[in-house]
Amino acid sequence: MVSKPFTVDLNKPIVFQVGHLGEAYEKWVHQPIVTKDGPRFFANDFCELLTRTKWWVIPLVWLPVVCWLVCISTQRGLTPTEAALAVVGGIFIWTLLEYCLHRFLFHIKTTSYWGNTFHYLLHGCHHKHPLDGLRLVFPPAATAILCAPVWTMFKLLSSPSTAPALFGGGLLGYVTYDCTHYYLHHGKPSKGYGQILKRYHLNHHFKVQNKGFGITSSIWDHVFGTFPATQVSHISR
Repeated sequence: MVSKPFTVDLNKPIVFQVGHLGEAYEKWVHQPIVTKDGPRFFANDFCELLTRTKWWVIPLVWLPVVCWLVCISTQRGLTPTEAALAVVGGIFIWTLLEYCLHRFLFHIKTTSYWGNTFHYLLHGCHHKHPLDGLRLVFPPAATAILCAPVWTMFKLLSSPSTAPALFGGGLLGYVTYDCTHYYLHHGKPSKGYGQILKRYHLNHHFKVQNKGFGITSSIWDHVFGTFPATQVSHISR
């Protein structure tokens, strides 16, 4: 007897179902459901609450941290000009991190139960339900976990006085990324750079998911050859 392929029931908590898709997960997760209502993730109400974050929480939580980090660098001897240059350097480094995380971690291919489950929580849910506004930005707790290795990298790359401002710049780049990402899905730019970015990002979601990994810019897609050859012709989604 041939067993039936597993089918996800969207009317039930979804997270612990997607792992059962196995090799079919990759195709399933890139068939978007374009509605503003996202699925329930967990049966437990507290766990479910932790998966939902409003976009304005990101600057509210992290911009004070950025200011604090820059102040630490000035207290350790950096001039305001040097601190500003370190922040700019951190923003530039973030653009590369943004690209690498999106390409190599967020789009990692998985087939195992826990691999599929982890990927769905990390990024798959966004591709399956791209208009779910409460699961578009990263919850601060998840960001704090990802910050630990990044902070270690900045400490190894720079001096004790420069590292905080450099890391603050990277964190400012992240805030810009998350707010820009939200705007690209829920804002309605009618012209200019915002319209170009929105079309570019929607192309990644609805046409060529294995290219166009930049969010705030396409610079690294050009550098690494992942700039898509075709673009969606409208931004009405």
